[in-house]
Amino acid sequence: MGRARGSRGGGKNDGGNWMAGAVKRPGAFTAKAQAAGKGVQQYARQVTAPGSTASPLTKKQGNLAKTFAKYRP
Repeated sequence: MGRARGSRGGGKNDGGNWMAGAVKRPGAFTAKAQAAGKGVQQYARQVTAPGSTASPLTKKQGNLAKTFAKYRP
């Protein structure tokens, strides 16, 4: 039958490592944060704040960085 329409896979129950597939440009957000003179999490908060003029890609990267921070031991 296959997957349901609109299903992307990579869910919690399929055994896939969604984190590995989520990063498209490794190190890009860290480089942006360093260029701004901030740490990764500080920059992530800045670019995801309401009213931020950051590009949509940078905002997505910031959200992903905040998500990854939740999984750190």
